[in-house]
Amino acid sequence: MTVDEVAGAGARPSREARNARGAVAVLFLTNGALFANILPRYPAIKDALNLTNAQFGLAVAAFPFGGLVAGLAAGWLIRRVGSPRVAIGATLLASISFLLAGVAPIGAILAVGLFLAGAMDAITDVAQNSHGLQVQRLYGRSILNSFHAVWSIGAVLGGLMGALAAELAVPLAVHLGVSAVVFSALALASHRYLLTDREPGDTATEPVPGTSADRPARPTTGRVATGRVATYVALAALVVVGSSGALVEDAGSSWSAIYLSASLHASAFAAGAGFIALQGMQFIGRLVGDRLVDRFGQRLVARTGGLVVLVGMGTALAVPSVAATILGFSLAGFGVATLIPAAMHGADELPGLRPGTGLTIVSWLLRVAFLVSPPVVGAIADATSLRLGLVIVPVAGLLVLLSSRVLAGVRRDAGAAAPVQVTS
Repeated sequence: MTVDEVAGAGARPSREARNARGAVAVLFLTNGALFANILPRYPAIKDALNLTNAQFGLAVAAFPFGGLVAGLAAGWLIRRVGSPRVAIGATLLASISFLLAGVAPIGAILAVGLFLAGAMDAITDVAQNSHGLQVQRLYGRSILNSFHAVWSIGAVLGGLMGALAAELAVPLAVHLGVSAVVFSALALASHRYLLTDREPGDTATEPVPGTSADRPARPTTGRVATGRVATYVALAALVVVGSSGALVEDAGSSWSAIYLSASLHASAFAAGAGFIALQGMQFIGRLVGDRLVDRFGQRLVARTGGLVVLVGMGTALAVPSVAATILGFSLAGFGVATLIPAAMHGADELPGLRPGTGLTIVSWLLRVAFLVSPPVVGAIADATSLRLGLVIVPVAGLLVLLSSRVLAGVRRDAGAAAPVQVTS
């Protein structure tokens, strides 16, 4: 079906548009589930390959590195063959790559599998968001946040599958093979309901109402300073806010299972519960986040979230136990739920930058944060302990408290957010 076929008159979305929305949601669900399935199996993979914390951290860092390398090719692929084929094809390749990582006989093959999985994940991410924006244009209102909430559901589902497989000692090849088949089949089934791009590249290049591509540059008036230095200082602060959220997410995905199992001697299922708790509470935070931001402003919501991360995970590390650690990761997930969207939105609103420039910079540097975090935590863990390495989580909460002044305050009206705070 084409965009023209489903873009009916009036504000009420057509049945075809609703079907397309459901199909995009399926892509987000499979993307989150495939990624999360392998995470509770990290302790078994690390032990089977006899890797040190630093070696394992370097192997895990191959995932975001693959995303950095391949992410730039996503736009070209979408223009060539369209976002539906790119999203589904990359999903299929990602499922195979995760399986390769799970059955790797040596650490180098593990890194190769995660590199390929990260590359396909980045391409899928761009393609499914691109198609989601196309569907959003048909709706005439924002629906993109709902897709990211569905991603969190997929991550929790995948985490539960992985934790249960770990508890039952299901062989990695069987577990990840079933995951690959099930979620690849779901992705393939979504194809018939996705939109057909009008022309290759329309999905990636046409402006979407209400986005930066559809707006002229904002005038720098009022309390917003015009200095270029002030703009880049604000951009740096937004990078800190977003990267802090990325650091917390990565700590939960890469290290929570290993810390709970190796340091706190949790069962295999309980070890997987740390990541599940983080993703579950992050999903809840995303559900209520828009309402909280509208009422209290991004700045206060981010500061409160940073404080929750600092106190919650800081207490869990100071008084370690399985229950306290799982609770700490859950609080951390809730605290960072709005940080990356807030940083991206703030960067897109910065005065003095062309539309999309700030967003591109923040998005790229977030991938750098995901790349750097695993080996840094691993190196600290080898030199001292993983418990000390995970201090990066409450430190991230502190960084949010210090840098969130740049975020917008309470909305002045229902239609427009307050400008990003830029001071000279």
